[in-house]
Amino acid sequence: MAEEHIGERTEQPTPKRKQDARKKGQVPRSRELTTAMILVFSALAFLLFGHWMAGEFFSVSHATWAFTRAAAFDERIAVGLLVAAMRDIFLTVGPSLLMMFLAALAGPILLGGWVFSIESMQFKAERISPLKGFKRMFGAQAAMELLKSIAKFVVVAIIAWLLLTLYFPKLLSLEFLELDQAIPRGIEVVVFVFLGLSASLILIAAIDVPYQLWRHHSQLRMTRQEIKDEFKETEGKPEVKSKIRQIQREIAQRRMMAEVPKADVVITNPEHYSVAIRYDDFGDKAPIVVAKGTDLIALKIREIAVAHNVAIVPAPPLARSLYHSTEIGEEIPRGLYLAVAQVLAYVYQLQTYRRDGGQKPRLSDEWPIPEDLRY
Repeated sequence: MAEEHIGERTEQPTPKRKQDARKKGQVPRSRELTTAMILVFSALAFLLFGHWMAGEFFSVSHATWAFTRAAAFDERIAVGLLVAAMRDIFLTVGPSLLMMFLAALAGPILLGGWVFSIESMQFKAERISPLKGFKRMFGAQAAMELLKSIAKFVVVAIIAWLLLTLYFPKLLSLEFLELDQAIPRGIEVVVFVFLGLSASLILIAAIDVPYQLWRHHSQLRMTRQEIKDEFKETEGKPEVKSKIRQIQREIAQRRMMAEVPKADVVITNPEHYSVAIRYDDFGDKAPIVVAKGTDLIALKIREIAVAHNVAIVPAPPLARSLYHSTEIGEEIPRGLYLAVAQVLAYVYQLQTYRRDGGQKPRLSDEWPIPEDLRY
């Protein structure tokens, strides 16, 4: 990502901004982390396979150089020995090379994840622009990279000097040992050298990783105008509008279903329509529709009503009139006051009957509904 002036970018990056940057291959990366992991895995490889590798190298050396005089003058035998030696060496170092390869892959994946971007591989004239090149060479990022390189060189040089001072006598003593003894000792020295260098690079990576995350986040920050432009762009897309409407419907439906347990009665068609009515003598001027729906939604309203002991009254003409004439949260029309009052009176009488006994109330089959409210 080209360096930009970010002083006026005060707003946090939006999810779309982050997604677009990722599509372009713009993710935080730390070369120091990858290098440190390669060295750590190399040290582990030598630690795990070092003695086995020493034995294999000794065997390869013995098999390669222990040949007869006749074999030395036979081209086919010499080539065969060379091919066998190369094969054995490859099989010996193969596990270590595989671990280093996995470390080289793991470093970028740990910071930024796996990203494959065609756009980042496309030709861009600004990449070969001398002016852009000078800006990159003398910009803040270039200065930071220079400081990191100097710090890395100093730290690694100090660690290397300490390791060399510590293991120099052992290295000198190797020439006095037999080959089968010198190789394991040499690998032991290599393991500790790799571990020491890894420790120094891990320290540098521990500083570089937070910096790269901060730098990437800073480059993605946006101005208020960019956020407004992005909002206009995304809001104008049909699929985004459709998704927003779908989410709004789902939220409204969940809110509506939460009101059903508070209803006094659910008036039904009885199967195709369900309308939940609430009436509070002290708080409501008139009965209010708290939920309504058809087919599957109507069924869900009835299920919730049953689960919360809300009365269900079948009144097909009244259910249709309420459904078509009243929106959720609105008071019912004046023309339906009398019909709804009959239903509420029936519900209250039914509650009294179930509590105290007596004569069971009967539900009227006739509903006083004005012609202009019939559906």
